[in-house]
Amino acid sequence: MRVGYIRVSTGEQNTDRQLDGIDVEKTFTDWASGKNTVRPKLDELIAFVREGDTVIVHSMDRLARNLDDLRHLVRLLTGKGVRVEFVKEALTFTGEDSPMANLLLSVMGAFAEFERALILERQREGIVVAKARGVYRGRKPALTAEQADQLRARAAAGESKTALAAEFGVSRETVYSYLRAA
Repeated sequence: MRVGYIRVSTGEQNTDRQLDGIDVEKTFTDWASGKNTVRPKLDELIAFVREGDTVIVHSMDRLARNLDDLRHLVRLLTGKGVRVEFVKEALTFTGEDSPMANLLLSVMGAFAEFERALILERQREGIVVAKARGVYRGRKPALTAEQADQLRARAAAGESKTALAAEFGVSRETVYSYLRAA
């Protein structure tokens, strides 16, 4: 079976171009950052594919933005007897790959990781410039000042952080961030 994997970072991005014109019988699509290793549809794909299947991905950076994750995923899939094809790079991995194929995987994966680092660097530089001009305000706070005070008071009274996070519609990490900021 030919199975496609598509990943876009945001819901606004178009998924159509990634496997346009490529014949696949089933497609798994994640809307998640490449740095994020928690990708439910990728996990479903890994559980779904069987020996003899082929996983087709537009490019290596769609599967992973870091070399270790890329190599791990390719090894995991080929270890199940699944071929992995990267369309843009015109590379296929089967688990019985030549030293040259493994070198290309490492080099191309390193470029994807490098590209991610450059994107983050440009983002940080842009934020510094925007702050200096007074146009960058940062992310809108998850809670109002009144909600934050309520959260802190209830947490200090011993209420569960998990229950508070659910009630206020934020993650537990956000709860802890507000508690640390107090």
